[in-house]
Amino acid sequence: MKYVLMFVETEDYANELAAMGEAERGAAYDEVGRWFAEHDARITRHVHLQPAHTATTVRLQDGRAEVSDGPFVEGKEIVSGFVEVEVADLDEALAMARSWPACPIVEIRPAAS
Repeated sequence: MKYVLMFVETEDYANELAAMGEAERGAAYDEVGRWFAEHDARITRHVHLQPAHTATTVRLQDGRAEVSDGPFVEGKEIVSGFVEVEVADLDEALAMARSWPACPIVEIRPAAS
């Protein structure tokens, strides 16, 4: 069964990452690399998104399309990337999410087939 794990970055997490020294930040990225290597057989696709300020939003209403800069919602939690995984069930997806070493929030959704 396919699931998508969306990694959600909080303002606090972004500040912690920005405050790290180069070596500490490199170690954090190494942990992410190890997570990807550990789960490589189940990851079918992954995308790291550009920062939220690069987003463009199209709002469709009453037959019109309004285009604006920025993410679709105001908030301090931003989806920074996602992976699509092929796993047996939600429990296996949850186990993967529990071992994620970076962003403090991981949203899991089943993928439509």
